Amino acid sequence: MKIRIGIIGASGYTGLELARLVALHPKFELTCITAKKYAGVKISELYPSLLGFCDLVLEEYDESVVSEKCDAVLLGLPSGESMKVALKLYENGIPIVDLSADLRFEDANNYEYWYGLKHLCPEISRVAVYGLPELYRNEINDAKVVANPGCYPTAALIALYPALKASLCGSTIIIDAKSGISGAGRQLTLETHFPQAADTISPYKVSGHRHLGEIESEIKKIVKVDNPQIVFVPHLVPMNRGILCTIYVPLRNEINIDEIREIYEGEYKNELFVRLLDKGIYPSTKSVQGSNFAHVSFELSHDRKTLVLMSAIDNLVKGAAGQAIQNLNIMLGIYEGEGLLWPGVFP
Repeated sequence: MKIRIGIIGASGYTGLELARLVALHPKFELTCITAKKYAGVKISELYPSLLGFCDLVLEEYDESVVSEKCDAVLLGLPSGESMKVALKLYENGIPIVDLSADLRFEDANNYEYWYGLKHLCPEISRVAVYGLPELYRNEINDAKVVANPGCYPTAALIALYPALKASLCGSTIIIDAKSGISGAGRQLTLETHFPQAADTISPYKVSGHRHLGEIESEIKKIVKVDNPQIVFVPHLVPMNRGILCTIYVPLRNEINIDEIREIYEGEYKNELFVRLLDKGIYPSTKSVQGSNFAHVSFELSHDRKTLVLMSAIDNLVKGAAGQAIQNLNIMLGIYEGEGLLWPGVFP
């Protein structure tokens, strides 16, 4: 018997990707999808790519209906909205993966600082597990509620984690990150309007993108320092999907490239979804498009004083929906790669 899955907030790009992945998952059955704006509309009418794979009608959210129809729930609601439904579902014993930022901070004050929203249920944030499997698999395995990481933090932390754990970093870390436009969501804005976004690349929120708080929070846990020195600059790139991070890490001590590879291979040799590229081969967003893989590479600067880390993910898959399915697989005792093991679509 298949596990019945609900998607709450299924009309955005992430909701679409969740529906696609659940529909293709051999052990899941999609039994309930909600979207207030499009209630009464088939999701395959909204997104014809799903025609014949998922033709469910989008419903208004009703907690009793969801609790009756679903064994587990994926929350695709915007930040500020997920927390309004997460607590009750959690109290009803339904496993949850929340793709918003609402449950990513153990301290609700940090959430309120970075998102400018009042946290309505800090008690659930305190029990939610941060859903980066490469760091917290054991905790996810025992969790009833998982906070799916943001796309930028996923790409940055996967690249940084082995270097941080090995105490290679000497001072301020600089994260230069570039994202496709789907990362801004389906909502229309001037910045993502085609004439504004095409044929150009531009930084945004240079002085404090909200994902910086999430990155800092996780780095604190890894290196056990109160105030890690991080500069994070995101850029908008005129492509549909993908994230590329180039990270500059000043080295504490001299180290050679073979020693660095040994550290990274030791950390990630058994990871399904992290691929370390061979020397001289660098990550590209096209190579991971449509997949749940993170590609990672590294080089030393010419003066050998800076470690240059590089990572690429699909922001809608490993950066959102794919990682949510990966987390749900772990929570439900299913093989972690179930429904996710395929290469990127190239070209």
